[in-house]
Amino acid sequence: MSKRLTSASHLAATGRASQLLLDNQLCFALYATSLAMTKVYRPVLAPLGLTYPQYIVMLALWEHDELSAGRLGERVALDSGTLVPLLRKLAALGLVERRRSPDDDRSVLITLTAEGAALRRRAHAVNDQIGCATQCTDAQIKTLLRDLHTLRAALLAAVADKIPPRRPTTPKERET
Repeated sequence: MSKRLTSASHLAATGRASQLLLDNQLCFALYATSLAMTKVYRPVLAPLGLTYPQYIVMLALWEHDELSAGRLGERVALDSGTLVPLLRKLAALGLVERRRSPDDDRSVLITLTAEGAALRRRAHAVNDQIGCATQCTDAQIKTLLRDLHTLRAALLAAVADKIPPRRPTTPKERET
């Protein structure tokens, strides 16, 4: 056995090995879960003719009927570079209508068409199917949603406030 320490054995020797394990990373757990969720949605949304990003846009519009493109982007957490082509596709599918706001020429209003509104009735089955796939109770889903909303708000606040990463505070932390 070599006396030379590998990176993993060095981390283990310092007692910090678990900090850098992939399965201990919150960011990876969220990322991998998001990918898995999207994979579950793909076949469920296929009968509706929607992709997952299109579905979240439709959810926002089913809730509000009409939104400015800017407000819609905020609501579904998509930037305009992603949202604009998505809205063009939804308009081509006959599900939404895009028009300039009569009050502000710079603002584009997104409105459901009759076909887009009617799709809502067929979408109720999606929620049931996804609920089954998660194998979570309603109470567990409610708790997960609350915790994820809290986490997202904290992360957005950190970005907005440009909060720097935590600085080492003890002499031992400063050594590593």
